[in-house]
Amino acid sequence: MASFVRQGRKIVAIGRNYAAHAKELNNAVPKEPFFFLKPTSSYMPSGGKFEIPQGIIAHHEVELGVVIGKTGRDISQSDALSHIAGYIDMTARNLQDKVRKAGLPWSAAKGFDTFTPIGSFLPKSDVADPHDLKLTLKINGVTKQDGTTDDMIFRIPRLIEHVSSIMTLEEGDLLLTGTPEGVGPVLPGDKVECSLSTPGGKQLLGLVFEAIERQGGYKFKSDE
Repeated sequence: MASFVRQGRKIVAIGRNYAAHAKELNNAVPKEPFFFLKPTSSYMPSGGKFEIPQGIIAHHEVELGVVIGKTGRDISQSDALSHIAGYIDMTARNLQDKVRKAGLPWSAAKGFDTFTPIGSFLPKSDVADPHDLKLTLKINGVTKQDGTTDDMIFRIPRLIEHVSSIMTLEEGDLLLTGTPEGVGPVLPGDKVECSLSTPGGKQLLGLVFEAIERQGGYKFKSDE
């Protein structure tokens, strides 16, 4: 695992940063970035088993991640970019809907163990333009998400500026920059393949995992 997984203290996830994704979930497009936090215990390396708790409807969300290279507060956009990594963010969609309607936090819906599968670390120097990359996700060989980071509503420097104006970003923290349209369910037995590539088709990162049903632990009950 990359060093940021061991030393990072938080995962900061940006919501609704692609207009088409916000639309498919019937959400308003935000006027400024908003985010929620995920625990670092949710990391899972490529090749691992993604555990779906009983009763949970898990949705795939392929995203570009930014690894913070040095601690900073009130970071300006001109000094914002650090290291970039690729990963996939998973959502327990039915539990999220339940807690959202009740006005409760999303921590449980986003924070299950294995719910942040990640690819290997990619240094900033290996990426010419983080806003000109292709994100794809396949389930059992069928393409479900196929988007480009050029469609971000708020670009990476703006995201880092905004988040660091609220809380200090520390070395090793991960910033999840949002997902393009096409999210949908992942079921036990599914094989998920994700890739981050250049516009010319050169793959920069890959991520593969299999979904299984978790035995024991949390069980979702819709009538609670």
